[in-house]
Order: sequence, then C-alpha cells, then structure tokens
Amino acid sequence: MKLARVGIIAIAVLAISSVAFAQKPDFSGTWTVDTSAMPAPATPPAGTPPAGEGARGGGRGMMAGPMTVVHKGDTLTIERMQGENKIVSVYKLDGTESVNKMMAQGAEIETKSMAKWDGNKLMISTKRPGQDGTMVETSQTWWLDGGTLTVESTNARGTQKRVYKKTT
Repeated sequence: MKLARVGIIAIAVLAISSVAFAQKPDFSGTWTVDTSAMPAPATPPAGTPPAGEGARGGGRGMMAGPMTVVHKGDTLTIERMQGENKIVSVYKLDGTESVNKMMAQGAEIETKSMAKWDGNKLMISTKRPGQDGTMVETSQTWWLDGGTLTVESTNARGTQKRVYKKTT
C-alpha cells in the first residue's frame, strides 16, 4: 500500500514537472516568407492610409525578405536586410526591456521591446517614437506549427500574419 502511494506520488510529480519545464520552441534558422501559405489581406480600419504610405514604420518584424534567427537560451537575435542596410534586433526573452535601433523616415530611432512567453508562443511588444513624437506601439506573436513559423503583427493599421518556411 505504501509502495503504491509512493508510485502514484512519483508519477504525479513527474507529470507536473514535465508541464512546468516544457521545452519552448527554437526559432533558429533562416526563414523565407511562404507566399503560398499567406492569408488573404485583411481590410484595414477606416481612415487608414493606403499601403506604401509609411507601411514599414511599425512592421519592422514583418518585412517580406528572408530573416536569420538565432535563438539561444533567453535571447532571440533577428537579422534581415532593409534595402542595403543590415538590421539586427536582439530581444531578451525573460520579460525585461530590450533596446534596439531601426531606420524610419531616413533616421535611426530607438525602440524598446518586452518579449515573454505565453505557453509556446513568443509575444513581443515594442514602443518607438512616431513621426509626430507620440509613442507608437506594435506587437508580434511568434509560433511554430510543424515546419512553419507564423508571425502575427498588430499595429494601428490592423493585424497582419506572415507564414515563413525554413530554408536552412
């Protein structure tokens, strides 16, 4: 009887620790947009400027070109090209602030981000100064589904989803 109770307790502890220490997805690799898996474009909110009028401002993580991601421990590094410029963003995944630089309207600006896990999804919230000086907030949610990476980005213009396939 005592042995059975010890066995049941051991199984319960193992089950709980498996959930508590579940592996987070590893986003490492070179990712390219999978245009065949892209959802139809959403209708932007009323009063939104047409695409091309500042469309890159808050969508830095949503550019269409390939991106190289290095995911080590509690750090996510994203490298991509923006025109002729290499953009490198580094995020701490422990919920503390990460500071990065980006180009916007021909000038380098500072962004401040917080990245944290929500189950197996990575949530990144970023604030940066807008053209008029007010703070602009964007958010991204990253998740893996099979061999694809989905990044959903939300800003003042609405929500956009990109599906990536791993090329290396």
